[in-house]
This record gives sequence, C-alpha cells and structure tokens, in this order.
Amino acid sequence: MGECVIGIDAGGTMTKAALFDLAGRELACARSHNITTFPSVGWTERDAEGMWRAAAGAIAQVLDESGTAPGDVLAVSVSGYGSGLYLVDRNGNSLRPGIVSTDGRAGRIVAEWKADGRAAQIERLVGQYVWPGQSLVLMAWLQRHEPEVVARTHQVTFCKDFLRGKLCGDLSTDFTDAGTAGLIDVARGTYCDEALRLAGLTGWRDRLPRIGSSEEVVGAVSAAAAAVTGLRQGTPVVRGTVDMAASAMASMVTSPTQMSVVAGTFSIASTLHPDRPKADAVPMVQFAYPLGGWLAVDGSATSASNLDWVVKTLVRQGAAPQDMTDIYARVNDGVRREMGKHTNAMFFPYLFGGPAGAPAGLVGMTARTTFDKAMLAVFEGIVFSHKADIDQALSGRDAARPQVIRLTGGASRSLCWSEMFADILRLPVEVPVGSEFGALGTAICAATGTGAYRSLGEAVTGMAGIARRHEADVARGAVHLAKYPRYCALRDAMAGAMLATEPAVLAAAPEPVHA
Repeated sequence: MGECVIGIDAGGTMTKAALFDLAGRELACARSHNITTFPSVGWTERDAEGMWRAAAGAIAQVLDESGTAPGDVLAVSVSGYGSGLYLVDRNGNSLRPGIVSTDGRAGRIVAEWKADGRAAQIERLVGQYVWPGQSLVLMAWLQRHEPEVVARTHQVTFCKDFLRGKLCGDLSTDFTDAGTAGLIDVARGTYCDEALRLAGLTGWRDRLPRIGSSEEVVGAVSAAAAAVTGLRQGTPVVRGTVDMAASAMASMVTSPTQMSVVAGTFSIASTLHPDRPKADAVPMVQFAYPLGGWLAVDGSATSASNLDWVVKTLVRQGAAPQDMTDIYARVNDGVRREMGKHTNAMFFPYLFGGPAGAPAGLVGMTARTTFDKAMLAVFEGIVFSHKADIDQALSGRDAARPQVIRLTGGASRSLCWSEMFADILRLPVEVPVGSEFGALGTAICAATGTGAYRSLGEAVTGMAGIARRHEADVARGAVHLAKYPRYCALRDAMAGAMLATEPAVLAAAPEPVHA
C-alpha cells in the first residue's frame, strides 16, 4: 500500500475516519452516525464514549477495507467541531455527556451578560461573539447548574482533543479550538484571564488545556487504543485542528481573496485576515489559522443537515436505508428542473434554532406547489441562510474581499446546489477534490508532523486540489434573489411572533449568532 496517514473528523452529524496517501488521495473512508440526544428544550448532547467507539470502529474499518498494514500508517490526527464542551477526569474519561455547539441551554446567561454589559466587554477581549454554544458560556452554565460535576472535573477538553486523548492520552489543545472556545486573546494566543474573571470562571483556569501547534506530534497510539482500532502501538499522533480550519486547509484557502464556506450541520463562512484579527464587526468565532493569519468565522446551525431532516422525515416515507441515495437523486433532479424559476414556497432552515428564535418551516405553499418546487424552496432557503451569514462575515471596515468561494460540506456534493450557491452569492464557487475535507485537513497536519512535508503550506500544495468550478449565472440568480427581501421580512416577523407568544420556550432556545 505504501505510506499513508489517517484523519478522523467528528462533525455535527457523523464521526468519520479517512485514509489518505501522501498525495492526498482518499484510499478509504468509514462513517458512523453520532448518537445525539435532546434531554431538554434547546439542549443537544453527545455520548462521548460512544463517539470514541465510533471513531475506533471507523479506523479499524478503513484499515481492513483498504488492506493497509498498520505499519504503513505514518501518523493519525483528529479534527472535530468547535466549541461545545467535554469534561474529563484524571484518566481522560467523560464525566457527563458532551455538549454540542448547537446547544442553546445557556441562552439566559448570554441574555444576562448582554443586559449588564459583560458580553460586550468579553467580546472585545476574545475577539468574537458571546453565544450559547460557546465553551466559555457553557462553563458558566455548568458552574451554576451542575457544581458537583465541576468539582470532579480534572480538565476541560474539546471534541477533537477528547478523541485524541483516547488515542494517546494527550489532552492538550491547539490555537484553533482554544480560539473557537472563546477562552483566549486570539491576537496573543494566550488564555484571557480578564474574560474568565468577567464570566466568574477564575476557578477553572488550572483546568484549561495546554495550547500548542496543530502539526505537533503529541503522543503515540497506546496499547489500549491499538487493540480497538487496529493501529500499530506507537504510531505517532498529531494534535490536529478544529474542523473549520481543516476544511479551509483542504480547500487551499491561502489568501484573503478566497473564502471557505462549509455547508454541513452549520453554515460556516470563513475569511482570512493575514495581518491581524478582525476587530470591526466582530465575528461569531475567530482563531489563529495554522497556515498563518487569522480566520474570522460567521455561521449558524442552518445548513444542509436541515435537508437531511426533510428527506428522512418527510420524503423517505418508510424507504429502506439503502434506497436513500435514490431519494437524494430524486430531490436533486427535481431542483434541477426548477432552478431559475419562481416559486412562492419558502423554507426556513431553523430546525436547530433560528435568528432571534425564528421557527423552522416550509411556508407559502398552495395546492399547485409541486414536489420539485418544494425541494427548490428547501435548497434555496438554505442558501439564503448562508447569504445572511456571509453578508455578516463581509461587513465592517476590515472585512475581507473574496473573489471566489471554496465550498465543502454535504451541499458541495450536489452539482445543482453548488451552482445555486454561485448564482445567489454572485461569486464563482470552487469545490475541492475529495469528500471528507475535515479529515483531509487534519491528515495534512499528520503528514506535516511526521516530516513527510516540511511545512503545512507545502502539505496543502501537495495533498489538496480543486475538482470543479461553477461560474455565477446572474440571470438565474436574479430570480432567486428577488425573493430574498421577502424571505428576510418573513423570518423577522415569525421571530417577533414567537417572541410575543412563547417567551418561556425562547429563553432556552439558541440565541442568534448575527443580527
């Protein structure tokens, strides 16, 4: 087989392991759905130990299916979703279910901090929004509501770092995850003690992980991990990076003229700022980019996972899992037939919480609305939500001015959806080579850490590429864009109605991540 590396990516929906050769070719990939629970209104949790079992099983599967000898694996590294929270004991075992970044339980705390001015102070210190799924805010919630768990906590950790701890015992983190968590001064790369003080969290300082570079070898696969993964004991383990940075690296984002857009569980719009962090129009998330400079990220949990819910809940109608590929093809064919045509139907992709509490829904339909038009509305509504995030990302005096979008995530697999992104956003869309970009990005870290490449930049050039490009069809896009003001007005009206009629529910629901 020859020398290769493994990248693990634990996203919002699935945990994946992918095997790559040193030219970045994907040799095998295994995926496992994460076990997500919703124990209360607005809560989203994950079985942390189950996530590890899923990752271990995926590694074993790619080795078996590819026929790769364990000794051929040069290194393994991990990527995962940013923010959220995992608390572990001295042995690296989880003390409670992991909290996913779509969680909204801390909405009341965010509201309190906004009311008394602490939110604005913290945002200036950490260079990003205060929002309910942010690690800093979740720590405050746990301190208030689960002090007994906090008392038993040895260390705070994040998604990718928890999994890496299971591989080799190392529980450090990198600048991308520490930044996404809202815990550091992103310009200095050090924990922000003043933000911790304002949040009432100074007692957590000694429980925060050590911070290091994404490409550093931090340990070796343990005997216990080797037994369940099939990896060779002693295989180097590289620290890795948060999935937003991994996707940007796999998309070859190396210039402010390129914007990384991820359409998965979250709508993610990332712009590169080479000289200093973005300070005007503070983004949702910001962190030092492993390739240099800083990535400023705006987004919301409003992307392609909404389509998954629509298909599995409303469209599949009892179809067997093996038939799902045909169902998605039918959806894509329907959208293709209607692209560039007007429909009154509008879809609001807020199943995981919308701006100011706006509800999810498919509205504006009549008896004449066909399946094709309804599916067009779903695709279009998700792109509209991305547009709102991208407009925020490109606001402010020090905003980037991208000339091309590099699109990854589930939506990038659909040709017509990729075209719709280009049409509505009025920028060319390029889709990178591959299918598992979080895994590829962290595999790039693994290849660099073991010396296969001299730098991350060299590894990006050697392992990533662009598969296809879609130019914007301005006339076709104009038909969709004509609906956008009405879409925004209805979104805001629904949010106002929900606020007026269901304040108790909204108190626990996710806060908006942009105005």
